[in-house]
Amino acid sequence: MPESLQVAVAVSIDDASADRIRELEPRVELLRDPALTAPWRWDGDWEGDPGFRRSPAQQDAFDAMLARADAIFGIPDVSPAALARAVRGSERLRWVHTTAAGGGGQVKQAELAQAELERVVVTTSAGMHASTLAEWALLGVLAGAKGLRELEADQAARRWGDGRRIMRHVSEMTVLVVGLGGIGKVVAERLDALGATVWGTTRSGEPVDHVHRLVPIGELAAAAAQVDAIVVTLPGTARTEGLVGAEVLGAVQQGTILVNVGRGTVVDEDALLEALDAGRVGFAALDVTAVEPLPQASRLWEHPSVLISPHTAALSRQEPRRIAELFAANATRLLDGEPLENVMSTKEFY
Repeated sequence: MPESLQVAVAVSIDDASADRIRELEPRVELLRDPALTAPWRWDGDWEGDPGFRRSPAQQDAFDAMLARADAIFGIPDVSPAALARAVRGSERLRWVHTTAAGGGGQVKQAELAQAELERVVVTTSAGMHASTLAEWALLGVLAGAKGLRELEADQAARRWGDGRRIMRHVSEMTVLVVGLGGIGKVVAERLDALGATVWGTTRSGEPVDHVHRLVPIGELAAAAAQVDAIVVTLPGTARTEGLVGAEVLGAVQQGTILVNVGRGTVVDEDALLEALDAGRVGFAALDVTAVEPLPQASRLWEHPSVLISPHTAALSRQEPRRIAELFAANATRLLDGEPLENVMSTKEFY
């Protein structure tokens, strides 16, 4: 087992989070030069300022730093090509940690050889965003249940109305969580705390706390037809692409609420728009879309029953510290010869 670990910091990180890594695992030596990474525009802006450019000398220094490392914190420049160069530029590299909960898209696009994937383990920050995403999922369910869009329209028109708007109670709703990973489990916990009946999809069939009924993924459409709301938390993979599509959205009952805090590719947006127009989906809250940024021409922008967040539901000021602590804990495991947590599948790339 190695006595120390040289870690190249390939994306910008704040001083407090860097110090936290050193505090929790003193055997880590951080190779870090803030002048070589794109500066943050906000807390946890891992991609950094898009206008950042290195001089030739800075690029040489950055590449040399990566070549000295046993491990890399962050996908270099959040770029598949840069990741491939880093892996192929250093035989000593053994571990890359992504600051994203997924990151599989960049790793897959790097087109690393199987031998390279076996040599360099990739871990993710899955679970670090679960609490904030679960809160946003609750926002979506509550906004749909309480008729947020109608209230906004009435307020904008200064319209009190002759009658009273009927609102749904989450405690009387059945909510289907599609995906019971780190995010889905927290979503289920929060919904259960509000008194909802929680269903969740499963491939393994193993019980999950706060989930009252497990739904085999092959029975998704049949289950969707019986619930009041659907919360999608799945990652974007070949297996999940378009999973919530015409069959599922054609089966739902009138006024169903749909929330997506997973990946935009899981939901077929053409099928979603058709379901919205028909009223089967009464409200959709989307933190993610199939193409990001969402194209200006998309009808989702203007649909009166859609709430859009620009893939920001996971962001919080606590995120960098949480990711630093996860990384430090995994560094300890690596140095002590123990299995790492949050290892990315090299088949599913999540």
